[in-house]
Amino acid sequence: MLEDIRYSHPEKPIAMTSSRTQLQQAQRINIVTAVADGLLGLVKIGVGSLTASGALVADGIHSLADLFTDLMVMVAMHFGRQAPDKQHPYGHGRIETMASLALGFLLIAIAVIIGWDSLQAMFVPQHGAIGYAALGVTILALLVKEAIFHWTLRTAREQRSQLLEASAWHSRSDSLSSLIVLIGLIGSLFGLHWLDPLAALLVSFLVGRIGAETLWQASRELIDTTLSDDEIDSVRKSALTVSELRDIHDLRARHVGAMICLDVHLLVDDDLSASEAHEIGNAAVAAIRRDHPTIRDITFHIDVEDDHLSKHAAQHLPLRKEVKAALDKAWQDQSWWPHCQKMSLHYQAHRDHQTRHIDLDLYLPCDVVFDDATLQLAYSLTADLPWRGELNIWHAAVPCTGKHLPAHEE
Repeated sequence: MLEDIRYSHPEKPIAMTSSRTQLQQAQRINIVTAVADGLLGLVKIGVGSLTASGALVADGIHSLADLFTDLMVMVAMHFGRQAPDKQHPYGHGRIETMASLALGFLLIAIAVIIGWDSLQAMFVPQHGAIGYAALGVTILALLVKEAIFHWTLRTAREQRSQLLEASAWHSRSDSLSSLIVLIGLIGSLFGLHWLDPLAALLVSFLVGRIGAETLWQASRELIDTTLSDDEIDSVRKSALTVSELRDIHDLRARHVGAMICLDVHLLVDDDLSASEAHEIGNAAVAAIRRDHPTIRDITFHIDVEDDHLSKHAAQHLPLRKEVKAALDKAWQDQSWWPHCQKMSLHYQAHRDHQTRHIDLDLYLPCDVVFDDATLQLAYSLTADLPWRGELNIWHAAVPCTGKHLPAHEE
């Protein structure tokens, strides 16, 4: 009773808006952020050049770099949020991951350039007066980018989008760098000109740190890093709310953009029919999705024994056709064997979990005589079959080909 079932794209994702609505929300944020970055970047560079503020110019370059990244985020989200197709059955979420990776590299490169220029500026005499225009522009940039940060971060967490969250922290890096620049400008007003290049150097460290974190998270996703222990435990608890489920194991998960793909083995009782075990799997999937709406694709495998406890993975038992042929040979002279109406095979592990065997359930018509002596003989004739386990004989009150009651119809 083993089966692999894959579920994806629930008709009504729980606690989540539609993909189209999410994309519209994200792109609206990206457009506003891009306009703000472009305008603030130009103003910072212009005012910084006029007031001889290297820190403000560096901050302006950072803002223009964010303009480029904003456009990259918009393109990545447009293609990354497209629905799965024949060539991409798991969707296009990795486009967002690759964009995050590129974003990380770009920010690190910008940090190196700004840092190098700042170090050189420390050894060059600073001239010119820092005006209040520079202070005003810096405060304005700080307030605007901080507001965009909170807006973007709230939406990113609602959508569980790593790329959008990375974009939010880029906005936060802009606001923090503006704060550092503000400190440097105030220091310059009091004749502490060395604070200005030092502030620019701190900006470079900040940008580099954000880039490294973005690079690290994107790399973890590309190599299919699993969920955290707390997240896996939460998924486990959700599945086990189905009382008919004995346990779960071999739970594997990976991120694909904002969504999660999950593979899991479900342990059920060994006396269930395939359809009942499958329905238990459906209930477990529904329970997981109820509590974890970002899990889009779930593949479950029905088990009747825990693979972790079994040490016989390489042991292959015969399938029905081979079993039937072996029994035909062993019981060829037994008069009752041709009357067998149904045979059920139960693949079981021994208590020591070292080997496996097959328990046999045979169903005979009620008019076929089968006493204890016949059972003992049947058992002894199959003693040389290493895979034969228990032998159970059942008399069917109604032949399999006889009448039956139809299912309830509404």
